[in-house]
Amino acid sequence: MTVQDVDVDRASFAEEWERWHRTHEQALADPHGFLAITSLRWLSPEPTRFEDAPGAWSSGPEGVVVELADGEELTIDGTAVHGRYVFGTIAERASLYAGYGDAVIEIAKRGGHDIVRPRHPGNPLRTDFTRTPAYAPDPRWVRPGRYLPFDEPRAITVGAVAEGLEHVYDAPGQVEFELAGETFRLTAFNGKRPGALMVLLTDTTSGVTTYAANRSLQIDAPDETGRVTLDFNRATNLPCAYTDLATCPLPPTENRLPVAIEAGEKTPLERGGRP
Repeated sequence: MTVQDVDVDRASFAEEWERWHRTHEQALADPHGFLAITSLRWLSPEPTRFEDAPGAWSSGPEGVVVELADGEELTIDGTAVHGRYVFGTIAERASLYAGYGDAVIEIAKRGGHDIVRPRHPGNPLRTDFTRTPAYAPDPRWVRPGRYLPFDEPRAITVGAVAEGLEHVYDAPGQVEFELAGETFRLTAFNGKRPGALMVLLTDTTSGVTTYAANRSLQIDAPDETGRVTLDFNRATNLPCAYTDLATCPLPPTENRLPVAIEAGEKTPLERGGRP
């Protein structure tokens, strides 16, 4: 919905945003969501045991391997496994999940490194979570834009909140929009759905009222003329805004906007944000 210079039912607009935000928060606080993560383990060739996961874990020529001791068990695709289990080579940004009692063990690859992240529903970060503060939804932050595809997708390297880590994303193009009389272009990555886009950004509220490192905005697929809508009311925090056990990417330099986007999610209460 684009709401420039037209009458908008603000009550309905706010109600729609509230429904969306509740759904977003429920996913964040899922029993095995990011708030349930209890540690971030970087695997090496040496089998290593961790206090919050069963087995000894390693990464080598076979990919990720776990060696379960007598009496230890994981559940993979509904089947109980014991002893030595080879997860194999994991693709970049992919994750596999193994059950462990009421917990889930995430096995993943981030920035070329194999990692293990146990997710326990009883983690205090999850059980104590209440909500994420956000700006009041305002139709003026729904901006029309234009998708400018590249001739070919470009591999864009960005930093990460984890020191020394880099991420490489394919960028299909840029999104152009106007704000406060200026024209801006944001490099876009592929979104959650086919044809959809995602941008990482900061602005002059970053580190003041919003999380310093990044925020994310999902954009529906462009129409046949390349038009898109950027609803900054739906700019959301990435997991790193809540926990240091994340490897979130940082925005490309051109996505660091010199204006204040006073919309979307603010700094989480867990990071000292204000209600």
